[in-house]
Amino acid sequence: MQTSRLEAFSDGVLAIIITIMVLELHVPEHHSFAALWHETGLSLLTYLLSFVYVGIYWNNHHHMFQLTKHVNGRVLWANLHLLFWLSLYPFTTAWMDESHLARVPLTVYGMNLLGAAIAYYLLQTLVLRVEGPDCALRKALGRDLKGKLSPVFYTGGILAALASGEDARWATATAVALFVFVAIIWVIPDSRIERAIATAQAG
Repeated sequence: MQTSRLEAFSDGVLAIIITIMVLELHVPEHHSFAALWHETGLSLLTYLLSFVYVGIYWNNHHHMFQLTKHVNGRVLWANLHLLFWLSLYPFTTAWMDESHLARVPLTVYGMNLLGAAIAYYLLQTLVLRVEGPDCALRKALGRDLKGKLSPVFYTGGILAALASGEDARWATATAVALFVFVAIIWVIPDSRIERAIATAQAG
């Protein structure tokens, strides 16, 4: 099977996820920067973090399937599994925001991030299995250190979130910092994938 329908469906779902998240933003009652910060500031920041995560997955998903020639039923289900976790972003983001980074919502958000990371790794593993041992994607990924380290940082963030509370603001800050850190390392582009795509297209 070709990848075109899988990519088109995934693009549509990710676009809907972003739309739902932005609709969760609260419009300030007063027309001032102070009102924007006090009434919507946290919502904007949590939206930005989740938007960046969706963008990272869209970017990586796009690159992966640029180097993928065929998919099978297992890959289709693994892709749906990834979209399931990503589709929870609007809910977990809104809950985390409305609770002002309370312990359980922050923990659930971290679990959502971890679930999506595991789902992407599973999808990538199945794609590599379909493409074979000498495929361009495998060569482009190399050791995939970011993919292997991200779940470790997510787990650390979840543990910190579990320890957070009114008397442990440091734990809340640590959890958020770890989630932001993972986003930052993934935003930094990896030129190996794009070089592999250019080589494959030239060939």
